[in-house]
Amino acid sequence: MKATVVDLRYKMNDVLKALDRNEKVTVSYHGKVKGILIPSEKQTKNIKISEHPFFGMFSSSTDKSVLDELDTLRKVRYDDI
Repeated sequence: MKATVVDLRYKMNDVLKALDRNEKVTVSYHGKVKGILIPSEKQTKNIKISEHPFFGMFSSSTDKSVLDELDTLRKVRYDDI
């Protein structure tokens, strides 16, 4: 698919649909190619709910409160900011 900068602004939904169809989108500005949008590889993780760290947290004898346990699980996400 070919798209202009104006298409990116007003027709982004069409551009995203093209990327969902695994099409490359060539972006042009004043008739010159500025870049190519390439669809990302879909990452699917099939994780069982029983493998999530929060599953069964009360089955083990821990002295942590729910908020402390959540802070531990979210620590990686908050440290990245």
